[in-house]
Amino acid sequence: MDISHTAPIRPLNQRARIEPATLDDLPRLVDLTMALFEIEEDFNPDRRRQERGLRSILEQPNRGRIFVVRTDYEIIGMVNVLFTISTAMGGFVILLEDVIIHPDFRGQGYGTQLVDYVIDFAKRKDFKRITLLTDKISEESQHFFEKLNFRHSSMIPMRLALED
Repeated sequence: MDISHTAPIRPLNQRARIEPATLDDLPRLVDLTMALFEIEEDFNPDRRRQERGLRSILEQPNRGRIFVVRTDYEIIGMVNVLFTISTAMGGFVILLEDVIIHPDFRGQGYGTQLVDYVIDFAKRKDFKRITLLTDKISEESQHFFEKLNFRHSSMIPMRLALED
């Protein structure tokens, strides 16, 4: 599997396109993840932590990618794609995190196009599976992913926090 080169830029319409994020995008990516974590029950937003995590992905593309929806003026959405290996699948898999579209741009198809972009990326790079976690109290996000053919799993996520 070759993940060394960046994914192509995909125009969405006259105003927006999907492309890999860069370090120059870091402040806006932090803003978006802060907004996401403010509505998720399991996380406490912490600007320094979010910046450190996002920077780690951007500086080490062998670990993952961040794709953004960008207009000529700003980033309006993002998704974080992490790479790992599944022994069950016998190959590389993706953990999909931080799918967020700015509230002013929701309901216009950007989220669907962003996730479709990741699915296409995964297929082209021969990933075996995409896994995501969604907030159990958010029926809206669950319905969004179900429309994109993600299905509930019998696996139950469990966590051990090693840091506050």
